[in-house]
Amino acid sequence: MIKLQVIGNLGKDCVTNTVNGKSVINFNVAHTEKFRDAQGNQKDKTIWVDCAYWTDKTAIAPYLRKGTQVFVEGSPEVKTFPKNDGTTGASLSLRISSVQLLGNRSENTTPQQGGYSSSTAAPARNTAPAQNEMAEPIDDLPF
Repeated sequence: MIKLQVIGNLGKDCVTNTVNGKSVINFNVAHTEKFRDAQGNQKDKTIWVDCAYWTDKTAIAPYLRKGTQVFVEGSPEVKTFPKNDGTTGASLSLRISSVQLLGNRSENTTPQQGGYSSSTAAPARNTAPAQNEMAEPIDDLPF
């Protein structure tokens, strides 16, 4: 089995469909690499990944909006197609097994401070103690 992990931003809002009685959430993720060419010029290379998330946990769909940064994991598929100029093109698709929301370009538009992982189907909890809580002393190490 090949597993692929991608961190990137959604290119547009997700689309939820029902196919043969099963729910699927479709979206695309863009990952941009920055590099320098042989002349030392700064360049960007963006890879788009088409994602299909077959799940009953569609509660994540309202959070999958354009610009949202996500971590997705799943099995890759490469599809080839003929281009208009006669050459063959390729696209990367991913059958998603888990999605985690990492943030949003404008953090004030949706409530994603704690993050959300669809593999647990609940908002992630911040495990750091609150400022008014007492934490265990650091010098109480087990060794």
